[in-house]
Amino acid sequence: MLSLVLLEAGISAIGAGIGAGLAAIGAGLGIGNIGGHAMEAIARQPEAASNIRINMIIIAALVEGAAFFALIVCLLQ
Repeated sequence: MLSLVLLEAGISAIGAGIGAGLAAIGAGLGIGNIGGHAMEAIARQPEAASNIRINMIIIAALVEGAAFFALIVCLLQ
């Protein structure tokens, strides 16, 4: 019975680690796409750079918030 509980705890920890890793990878890819597309937009229209940069920072903060929430949920198991 004890081995079953330990197995369940181990599988739960592995699942939490995989979920946290996927959340971090997703956030990295999302912010990379945001930054890349923002730089492309600034290169096409330099006069709108300040508006594009502000929007990029806001969206990146939202992505980071969602990723942080996912990490917390994964680590709480």
